[in-house]
Amino acid sequence: MFSPMLLPSSGHFPEVHGHRGCRGLRPENTLPAFREALRLGVDAVELDVVVSADRQVVVSHEPWMSAAICRLPSGEPIVPAEAHQHNLYQMPYARIREYDCGLTRHPGFPEQQPTQAAKPLLREVVADLENLARQLGRGPVKYSVEIKSEPAHDGLFQPPPAQLLALVLAELQMLQIMPRTTLLCFDKRILQLARAAVPTLPLCLLIEDALPLAEHLAALGFTPAVVGPDFRLLTPTLAAELTGRQIRLVPWTVNEPTDLRTVLALNPWGITTDYPDRLLALR
Repeated sequence: MFSPMLLPSSGHFPEVHGHRGCRGLRPENTLPAFREALRLGVDAVELDVVVSADRQVVVSHEPWMSAAICRLPSGEPIVPAEAHQHNLYQMPYARIREYDCGLTRHPGFPEQQPTQAAKPLLREVVADLENLARQLGRGPVKYSVEIKSEPAHDGLFQPPPAQLLALVLAELQMLQIMPRTTLLCFDKRILQLARAAVPTLPLCLLIEDALPLAEHLAALGFTPAVVGPDFRLLTPTLAAELTGRQIRLVPWTVNEPTDLRTVLALNPWGITTDYPDRLLALR
């Protein structure tokens, strides 16, 4: 067993990755959340991307309007049973932008400060953060871009994997942030295609089940630069195995101070958190 109060002895404090910006403090995946994360001093901004009907790369965790955090253009709440009917892949971005996803506080984050916000385009987020970074006099922003993809969603909530990846890669290339971007995905198909398309792009395999690491890597077919497990799956054995394979460890989503200290004891490369302020306080 290891003590949850220990801090890394390697001298390396992990990179602080602001999950969906800083979901614990501002509405997730919105410009206010990304701006606050940058002001707090995160090393990397983590965000999710999906695709609209007019093939725009939209920052959103779900490919639909979540009833928990979004409101209809009329301002009325979304009926939970009807959330999937508000399918982003079936809506042009101009329509998506009419919904508000910032005024309703997420029920799981009581410290979150609601503010009016639409789902932004990836290019809008990057332009805003690059400008803010210059104003703050800080170094270039790093981006952790998760492509939301599931085989069951093909053709319904997303384009086929090759088309989905091509749209995201074209956007990253146009924005000139590829050298500062890590591409994340649970869907191994996306990562396999990305490795073939851009061999130099760092890829992160996200894991949310208890299958052995070796099984995941065998199914993936190559060794990714980064593995991102649910932090509740993290053990000293898994951390050591990743180190032995020279894979960077960036677990998600670590929020409570006790959990942050426990994870810090395993010397991860980075930590993804909804509360970057809490992690930064331990630096």
